[in-house]
This record gives sequence, structure tokens and C-alpha cells, in this order.
Amino acid sequence: MLTRVADGPAVVACKTCRYSADARDDAQGVRGGVRLVAALREVQAGDTRYAGIAVQEMPCLFACQDHCTVHLRAPDKVGYVLGRFAPDEQSARAILDYAVHYAASDFGRVPFKEWPEGVKGHFITRTPPPGYVAE
Repeated sequence: MLTRVADGPAVVACKTCRYSADARDDAQGVRGGVRLVAALREVQAGDTRYAGIAVQEMPCLFACQDHCTVHLRAPDKVGYVLGRFAPDEQSARAILDYAVHYAASDFGRVPFKEWPEGVKGHFITRTPPPGYVAE
């Protein structure tokens, strides 16, 4: 039921997410999560700044009231679930830009002034790492 993956900074994308608030699939019958995973991988492959961020996928993050959700995580850092993205290159770049700042942060806290515009308003939850709570 679980698949072991690298234990570093990662964007885990829900591959079964809806395409939008109003549509399960796009015009070609493809889920938004599949499109977002593809966009994340394409953007990552085209820019070495993102080499230290793993792009991982899994079915359903259980944030179904939102669409195109991702979980940002790294060892000993607060994690975040973000959603309501368009499954496109612009959203993928914003997520990965934020992930670079997140990976470089001490505890997962990125100053608001460093947030890319494309992630503002997309945060759903934050989760403490195992063995910790946030202050």
C-alpha cells in the first residue's frame, strides 16, 4: 500500500484530482492531477534550479473539495497542502519556485515576500513533521 520514495524535499501531486472546480476531466477526458504532474515534470526538466525537488505522485490526497492539489514536504519541516491550481506550466512553475525557497528554509517557513504570486491563496493546510508541532 505504500511505496518508498526519496526522503528529501518533494512536491507530491494528487494524480486523481479534478481538472477544475466544475469539471472532473479536461476536454480530452484527462484528470487535472495527471495534467499537473506532467506540467511539474516538464518544468522541472527544463530548469536546473528545480533539480533538488522531487516530483512525486499518488492517487488522492483527500483534499477533494479543492482541485489540483499538492503536498509539499521535507524532513523535519512543516509540510503544506496547496490546491485550486490550473494544471498548467504557470502553476507548476509557481509551485516549484516556492518549493525551492521551502527546501532552503530552516523549518519550512518561507517569508511571505518570497512567495511567488502563483501560490498566494492556494494554501489549504500545514502539517507538522513527525515528532514536532509548529510554534
